[in-house]
Amino acid sequence: MTQNRILEAARKLFAERGYDRTTIRAIAAEAKTDPGLVMRYFESKGKLFARVAVVDRHEPIGGRPDQVAELLLAALGAKVTEEPVGALAAIRSMFTHPEAAKDVREAMLAEQRQAADAISGDDDADLRTGLIGALTLGVVIGRYMVGLDGLRDAPPDRIVALLRAPFHSIIHGDREPEPPNADDGRRGDGER
Repeated sequence: MTQNRILEAARKLFAERGYDRTTIRAIAAEAKTDPGLVMRYFESKGKLFARVAVVDRHEPIGGRPDQVAELLLAALGAKVTEEPVGALAAIRSMFTHPEAAKDVREAMLAEQRQAADAISGDDDADLRTGLIGALTLGVVIGRYMVGLDGLRDAPPDRIVALLRAPFHSIIHGDREPEPPNADDGRRGDGER
């Protein structure tokens, strides 16, 4: 069906090029159709973008802190198992297209609020869930957009396994000891 070919072509090109560098002509060429049909089905590039560049929304987040950490790890695992093309289109476009930035922010904030509500009980639940969101976003960008060595080809279960302890530590609010003072163990100038 032509409409599905257009959606797939748009999803691919927005993810690869971003909003500004993707044209209706390019989408039509990728879909092997006429640009007029693209406009007929979707009316504008903006409406087509809104249709394909969605940030994945997952099941509601709740439960005990260990359950919240595992739900967030599962969401990350899904993103590194199968390329989140719609989310990548939104992420790539968010720097030049305000609507994409708004969509990414709203999706991340909704997930963050749910997680923060579930682990509330202290003043930094928003910070901790924001850090998890930033880690997740960084992993997705590093794997698919930047192609960081090691991360690009790593098995999804290995990525999740390596991030399990940090996710749990952040969600539980584990506090690390303060770093040693730079002057500890040293004597001042002239002291021996």
